[in-house]
Amino acid sequence: MNKIKFLFIILISLQLASCAELQQVMEQLPQQDGLGNEQIAAGLKEALKKGIDKEVTKLMATDGFYKDQMVKILLPEELQKVDKTLRDMGLEQLADEGLKLLNRAASDAVKEAKPVFVDAITSMTFEDAKNILFGNRTAATEYLKQKTENRLYQKFKPQVQNSLHKVNADKVWSNIITTYNQIPFVQKVNPDLTDYVTRKALEGVFKKVAVEEQKIRTDINERTSDLLKKVFALQDNR
Repeated sequence: MNKIKFLFIILISLQLASCAELQQVMEQLPQQDGLGNEQIAAGLKEALKKGIDKEVTKLMATDGFYKDQMVKILLPEELQKVDKTLRDMGLEQLADEGLKLLNRAASDAVKEAKPVFVDAITSMTFEDAKNILFGNRTAATEYLKQKTENRLYQKFKPQVQNSLHKVNADKVWSNIITTYNQIPFVQKVNPDLTDYVTRKALEGVFKKVAVEEQKIRTDINERTSDLLKKVFALQDNR
């Protein structure tokens, strides 16, 4: 009988010890604070809107592209020889002005991006949100690109064309190309600048959104709301 009591006491002690250890383990686990699909989706939407508001707005400034080395639009390959030739001939000012106006046309076109981005963010599903949250460091940007790139191109292209005209870039480049094509023995050029600037503007937009996304994913100080902190803590603890 004493042996049975002794074994019973040992079993109870072990059970209590196990409960204490289990409680300790539970306390160390990351807490989701009851975050469900809706909260996760809301957090991802907030993060995307933050990136767009912060980074895309910068590009909309007059020289938003031109002064940002990450996204500054350089000349297409066929015009690089034009640029070099003009500079060799002492026409640096003309070459610089042409490059600046291409970038300003891109900044002007970017104003068309926000409504398209907002629509894509609004239509994000719970499944989209989870895949983005636990995806790679640019999963949100890739989602936006997949959902918006074609529509943005259609929005950007006429705006770039109008902008090139508005800032006189079409006249400047017509002058540049005409001047170059009159040089003896050079191969004549006639690039589609509207298409080129449109594609480079899109490329720049997605680069900047990706920068902000990676900041939020890796720097807790960039998570500027309680919701962002809670949602991206799930990513950190995965």
